Amino acid sequence: MKSYTETLYDSYGQEFTVDKVYFENKTDHQHLVIFENARFGRVMALDGIIQTTEADEFIYHEMMTHVPLFAHGNASRVLIIGGGDGGMLREVCKHSSVQHITQVEIDDQVVDMCKQFLPNHSAGAYDDPRVNIVIDDGARFLTECNEHFDVIISDSTDPIGPADVLFTSEFYQNCKKCLADDGILVTQNGVAFMQLDEVTTTSSRLQAYFTDHSFYCAAIPTYIGGVMTFAWATDNVQLRQLSSDIIGQRFAAANINCRYYNPSIHSASFALPQYILDAL
Repeated sequence: MKSYTETLYDSYGQEFTVDKVYFENKTDHQHLVIFENARFGRVMALDGIIQTTEADEFIYHEMMTHVPLFAHGNASRVLIIGGGDGGMLREVCKHSSVQHITQVEIDDQVVDMCKQFLPNHSAGAYDDPRVNIVIDDGARFLTECNEHFDVIISDSTDPIGPADVLFTSEFYQNCKKCLADDGILVTQNGVAFMQLDEVTTTSSRLQAYFTDHSFYCAAIPTYIGGVMTFAWATDNVQLRQLSSDIIGQRFAAANINCRYYNPSIHSASFALPQYILDAL
């Protein structure tokens, strides 16, 4: 393998040179490959779609964890759906207020191979005593779950293959059922310019279950085509509108070092481009 061409979009894409293949296999659920690229470091792809790279994963993982956790302000129980590379877990573990973290990943081989070949993603987080790893389908887990969580993070692949069920109305309804009072749901929602129908579909489905729903954004080089959107849903309308001062106080008290996230970015990320607002 001399190069890897992503297959997410018709008539447009990106190609990575492959300097070394660390792992390639068809798991029970998907085709998994981890390889080295001179600019992005180690890269993981599933079923032809780039999932994460060492070079810029911090942007994605910091924004999907710290935005809901600092907005909540007192989250003690967190549920991560997906996220087998461990990056989301690493960032959630930085919050000392969090007492219990459940991570539900459908593919145990993703977890095992990322521990081995992408160790900087999890950075030891899988050994944290607060962490409970469940190998299961995330949608099925939520259907049967009787627990409540302060923050639910859906770190899924695109709505193709195994992750398709993580974008359904039933999934969002079950997330609502498993959220504690003032709980927050955030989900990966694609690159809006390229996948605008995902934004509008998610918005209409969340509207049925949550008092407040919206999106926030970050530009992540690996996910080409513009800004990536993250869906936001809660019944507490004030959490999305907290001032940078309040977020700043919580951020300072937590004493967490970030490479992308900060209180100003937190507030600004909820400002959406006009083409997204028009579509909504």
